Amino acid sequence: MRKGISIAVIGGIIVVFGIIFHLQGQSVVGPESSFMYSNPDWITYGIQIAITGLIIIGIGVAITVLKKA
Repeated sequence: MRKGISIAVIGGIIVVFGIIFHLQGQSVVGPESSFMYSNPDWITYGIQIAITGLIIIGIGVAITVLKKA
């Protein structure tokens, strides 16, 4: 059961990074000297990273639920 929870936590961290990257691409957070700041590519990359994190969270939850059954 711990393996599923660990995977879900890692997915959550990835989602947070994706959101941060997305916001940096939109010039909302981060230093202006960053290569991601105000870069439209990173808006898309951030969304893709966050979605990947959500998928990883789903895998972790599925592993946890399946081991309980």
